[in-house]
Amino acid sequence: AIVTQRAERNPATDLRGALQPVQKQNNPYLKEDELPEYLRKLDAYDGHEQTKLALRFLLLTFVRTGELRGARWEEINFAKAEWRIPAERMKMRDPHLVPLSKQALAVLEELKAFSEKWSFVFPNQHKPSGCMSENTILYALYRMGYHSRATGHGFRSTASTILNEHGFQPDVIERQLAHCERNQVRAAYNHAQHLPERRKMMQWWADHLDTLARKK
Repeated sequence: AIVTQRAERNPATDLRGALQPVQKQNNPYLKEDELPEYLRKLDAYDGHEQTKLALRFLLLTFVRTGELRGARWEEINFAKAEWRIPAERMKMRDPHLVPLSKQALAVLEELKAFSEKWSFVFPNQHKPSGCMSENTILYALYRMGYHSRATGHGFRSTASTILNEHGFQPDVIERQLAHCERNQVRAAYNHAQHLPERRKMMQWWADHLDTLARKK
């Protein structure tokens, strides 16, 4: 505007300091010593059984809540104990493989009673041709007393923190979290080479949760 003589000065300088930068808020998440109580509350959850199983499966797989809600039975391979999420449903638009622990497979077996006849593993309770509502997980956590203390997405931070503290390789954890790898060659390598370690890690994680659940 100044160059074309439509303005004599830049008025934006007058706003300097008037607008505060947006502060990014991290999702609240549970620490390891808080998990025993959470697991007891989850076990006693008196809401819909499908919601209870969804919370259990979310903690076992620590995927994003949108990936959980959109899970389809056709993506689950019981024989290989794998859940393959297609690229179009992933945040980074890269297909993702979730090794399924024995405990995760057990949850899926229980879910068959609710949703095996539908496309979605977690169908909407009112319109089962669609997937679970985006607020179901959050409201269930509120009901359990975790308002402002935990979110569905926060379980990713819970798992990442604990797995790092217990000595698992950061690259293996990051791959399982499906975080973006900017180097495409390395991304392909990680996807192929970390699977055995990821299988062991996911089973360790499920077993560790069982151990924590037995703590008083």
